[in-house]
Amino acid sequence: MAWTEDRVEILSKLWAEGLSASQIAKELGEVTRNAVIGKVHRLGLSGRAKPSNPTKKPSRKATVVRTRAVRIPSAPRKQRPTIVAPPPPPIEAKPMANGKYATILTIRDHMCKWPIGDPSTSEFRFCGRKTEDKDEPYCTAHSRVAYQPSRRRGGSVRALGPNPVRRRLK
Repeated sequence: MAWTEDRVEILSKLWAEGLSASQIAKELGEVTRNAVIGKVHRLGLSGRAKPSNPTKKPSRKATVVRTRAVRIPSAPRKQRPTIVAPPPPPIEAKPMANGKYATILTIRDHMCKWPIGDPSTSEFRFCGRKTEDKDEPYCTAHSRVAYQPSRRRGGSVRALGPNPVRRRLK
């Protein structure tokens, strides 16, 4: 299909009346909506009279209604159980029977392997206190620091037996 002068004139007239590109394509026949848009662009027809189906859109400010949610308490809230922090672990290492401290060469299975001090200095040592089980690496106080309690979605502490803070990693 070629754009004849008559078809271009009809296109210009319908465009000025405010018809859409789809409506103009139907009116002209044998032409697509995209062909109409391309021809309008090439002709430089930018001004339009008014849309064929004027629809009044409500202003955005009129439709936006901001309300503040008011929370009505239905029942008194339960208080969360207070978690008592364990006593702080010992800072100083316990000397062995010979008066020396546990080092990497003298540490045994039943001794706490909690490092104390800077490993690059000669003052570095291990806690050396007795563990409850020979498979446990730390004494009770250092186990409380090393193994943090599990948390549920509600934030409560899950009891894991007699000591809720200790859990074994296998």
